[in-house]
Amino acid sequence: MEVVAAIICMNGKVLCMRRGLGKYLYLQNKYEFPGGKIEKGETQIEALKREIKEEMGFELNVTESDFFMTVEHQYPDFDITLHTYLCKVSSLDFEQREHIGHRWLTPQNLAEVDWAAADTDILEKLSNITL
Repeated sequence: MEVVAAIICMNGKVLCMRRGLGKYLYLQNKYEFPGGKIEKGETQIEALKREIKEEMGFELNVTESDFFMTVEHQYPDFDITLHTYLCKVSSLDFEQREHIGHRWLTPQNLAEVDWAAADTDILEKLSNITL
């Protein structure tokens, strides 16, 4: 499965979204970066903009130059290739349409919450940068 995610940053903090209940117990209530599956015929950027609009009602300004990193991860029931983009915003008025909570954390404090396993490498790289 190929997916995209936005690492949304504002005022030196990162937006961390909390998943609700779902099909896989090992992903329930975990924190993640918002995004989702790339549909057939979509670019990564198109998919990311669509997913953020659907999940949060927010028009994301993202370009190829915002690419952060790609992670490949094997969950017990599926494998994902996760493409992430670092998206700095000056204001963010959004709705939680698919998530049950959120927190704004500094890159150094991201480990305070329980993350989906695929995000581990992303967290490590983020903890070493200044936003």
